[in-house]
This record gives sequence, C-alpha cells and structure tokens, in this order.
Amino acid sequence: MTLRVVQWATGNIGTRSLRAVIEHPELELVGLFVYSEAKEGRDAGELCGLPPVGVAATRDVDAVLALKPDCVLYMADRADHDLVCRILSAGANIVSTRGEYHRPDDLEPEVRARIEAACEEGGTSLHSTGSSPGFITEALPIVLTSISRRLDSLVIDEFADLTTRNSPELLFNVMGFGKAPEKFDQRRWAHGAAAFGPSLRVTASALGLPLDDVTSSGEVGVATKDIEIAAGTVPAGTVAAQRMVVSGMRGGRPLLQFRANWYCGTAIDQDWELRSSGWRVVVQGDTPLDIGITFPVAPEDYAAFTPGLTAHRPVNAVAAVCAAPPGIRTTPELPQIVARLG
Repeated sequence: MTLRVVQWATGNIGTRSLRAVIEHPELELVGLFVYSEAKEGRDAGELCGLPPVGVAATRDVDAVLALKPDCVLYMADRADHDLVCRILSAGANIVSTRGEYHRPDDLEPEVRARIEAACEEGGTSLHSTGSSPGFITEALPIVLTSISRRLDSLVIDEFADLTTRNSPELLFNVMGFGKAPEKFDQRRWAHGAAAFGPSLRVTASALGLPLDDVTSSGEVGVATKDIEIAAGTVPAGTVAAQRMVVSGMRGGRPLLQFRANWYCGTAIDQDWELRSSGWRVVVQGDTPLDIGITFPVAPEDYAAFTPGLTAHRPVNAVAAVCAAPPGIRTTPELPQIVARLG
C-alpha cells in the first residue's frame, strides 16, 4: 500500500529526506511545507535536485493538513508542540528527528498529555528517530545485546574528524577549537544529558535495566604542535579535540555511555584512541563485542553523504509508525525498521 507523505521543512536533513520520499517505491509525496518565502511555490523536486514532481512547496498549514497525509516527516529546527498536536489530531502520523519526542516520560506532563490526547483523537502515532541519537543509541545496541544474557556496560564512541571541514566560524567561534583550554566554555557539556539521556533511558528500560540517573561531562585535548586544517591553524597549546561523555548510571556505575569525540587532529595530549569518522560500540558482559563502523567516503563527498545518516531512518520508519497504535512510540515499541529499497 502506498502511503501519502508530507515533508515538513527543507533544511540540510529535510532536503535529503524529501529526496528519499520522492524516490521511495512505497511512499507518495503529496505535500511539502517550508518556512522560507523564497522556497514557497517551488517544485519539491527542484528543491532537492530532482526533476519536477508536481508538488509545490507551501507555507500554509491548513493546505497541508487538507491533503490528508498518512504521515508527516517533521524535521523543523525547533519543536512546536502546538503544531505537532494539530497535525496528529488531524489524522496524520508523525515521524520526527526532534529529540524532544524520543521518550514520553521526559516531556513536560502537560505537553505529554496534550500530545497523547491528540494521538487518540486522530488515531495517530508519533515517533522520533535519526542516526545519533536513534540508530546508534537505540536500534544498534538493542540488536547487539540480543545475544546477551548479562550486560555489564555498553559504551558508544562517536568520532568526527574535522580536519577537512572548512567552517572557521563553526569550529573556532562556536565549538571553541583553537582557544586556550582555560578559556574553553565548559558549559558545552551541559546539553549532553538532555540530548542523549532520553535515548539511553529508552534502551536501558527496553533491556530491563532502567537507569537511576543520566549525567554529562567532558574534557578537551590540547594540541602538542601547530595543526593545519581546512578551516585554518590550531596553534600548539590550544584546544584541538573535545570529548563529551553522557553516562547512564545504574547501581552507582555507568551502564550505558555515549562519548562524542570531535577532533581537528590526533597530535594531542590525550590518549583517546581516536579513529576516523564513524562509531565504535563496545559491549561488556557474557557476550563481549567490539564493533567498529567507519564511513568510506571521500572528503569531497561528505557534504552529500552525511545528511542521509539522519534522514533515511525516519523515512524508512514511516510504514511502521503508520501501523502502530495511537500514542508516542519509542524504538522498542516498533518492529525492526526495514528499508524497502526495491
């Protein structure tokens, strides 16, 4: 059965999602919502680099809901709970990349109640997923531990090699690379628990090991020599690497950990076993595992490749979410997401 889909927003991730919907054999793009006046009225295919498909972008919410889509791929740059409730109550399911919806218990009680009421009214469900959090913090750990009967710990390392990223404003002014370590803004670590905590809690609860707490911390690595990267120079003695650590605590020790490793070079004063961009998952228990995932993509192709990491899983989840019972649905509550490629 072909499912009618609306793509909501066309940022970096949304544009890739839009293309995936158009190319999907079992999805039909019926609408496209945009926030930019410059994009309004333009053909959806044109906006994602494909031939015209006869669907014009609009900024009219009523017009989108009048299309009666089966699902809305909600990829806005912020979570608008009022709008989400309006979509759900109108009878459209939602798959979102917004982290606010990963775990119902982490929503404000009033917001959760409103969303669940909207789901009941519309007979719809809401699911949040992506690559990180999502695939790497929920889907893959659940699969890896499916051969275990005892879990001592599970540590996820995410690696981002920024040496070829030619974004001086982002790296030096926003992320703080190239600064003296004493001037580095330690408040950067504070968002870790909020961003990844709900996802880690979902996984832990699915395994029957609910977490007592989630904490976040971090540290930096200092360049031991001048490092030349695409964005400029990282001088010796300044921040060249960062590690944010989000720990899901149980019984006074970390049970699940997510560590984000961003680095502009490996000549640093830390022994972090930095790898090329990708992930590493280490499972300790009665079936220990050490899984490495890298991205064999040329640097010049990264801009085209990376949006798919986040965009494709929500698109692949549309059918499962449309078939789910009404409510906010987490990864363990859905069947395994299988990509329909043919």
